[in-house]
Amino acid sequence: MSSILKCILVDDEILGLKYLKMLCEQIDDIEVVKAFVDPELFINELDNLEFDFCILDIEMPKINGLQVANLLQNKPFIFATAYKEYATDAFDLDATDYIQKPIKKERLQQAIDKIKKRLQQTINQQNSFVQLNSDKGKILLQFNQILYISTSTVESRDKVVIYNDLSELTLKNITLDNLSEILPEKNFVRINKREIINMQHIKYFHSESVTLDVLSKENKEINLVLSEVYKANFVDRISI
Repeated sequence: MSSILKCILVDDEILGLKYLKMLCEQIDDIEVVKAFVDPELFINELDNLEFDFCILDIEMPKINGLQVANLLQNKPFIFATAYKEYATDAFDLDATDYIQKPIKKERLQQAIDKIKKRLQQTINQQNSFVQLNSDKGKILLQFNQILYISTSTVESRDKVVIYNDLSELTLKNITLDNLSEILPEKNFVRINKREIINMQHIKYFHSESVTLDVLSKENKEINLVLSEVYKANFVDRISI
C-alpha cells in the first residue's frame, strides 16, 4: 500500500465539498484526486478513476450516497452527512465510518485512520507473510505457521513468536498493537495485555482462559489467560 492514500469526494453542496476538501488536505498522507458535486458524473467516470477510498454525502439529487456506495467495487468508503437516520443502512453496506456534519478535523482523522487500518488488513489477508526484524535478522513471518505471539519476559519491547511446532523466534522492537494491524484480522485475536493467538488453534475456551489445540513441550495443554478487557472482542470475533 502506498504511503499516500488517494481519495475521492462526492457531495452535492459546493461549500460543503470545498470545506471537506480543505480538511482532507490538512491530513497527512491523503491526496484528494477529485471532488464531485454531481454523483452521476462520478459514476460515469468511476471506471477511469484511480483511488483508494471515497467520502460520500448521502442526501443528493438523482442518486443518493447509499446507491453510489453499492457501485464502488469493494473500495472502502466513509459517509459524511447531516442526517442521523441513515446510520443503520450505512453500516449494512459495510461503511468504514459515518460522520455527521458539521465535520471536525479530529473526527475526520479518526475515520481516515480506520480506512488506513482496513486497507492494510486487506493487503495482509491477500498475503501469507510479512517481513519483520528479529533477533536473527530480517525474517519472513509466515502467518499460517504461528500458534501465538507473546510479549518477551526478558525485554517487553520484543515479542516472541511461538510456532505450531513450538519453536520460537523473537521479534525486535514491535508492539502488540502494531502486530494486531499487521496480522490478518480473520485469523488472529488479542486475548490479554501480553498475547495474540491464532484462532485456528483454539481448542476450547472458558470465561477466563483459552486452550490451544497443540500440546506444550511437556506434553501438557497450553492454557492462556482471557482477560476481561479483551473478552468482548474475543467473543465477537469467534462468533463471526
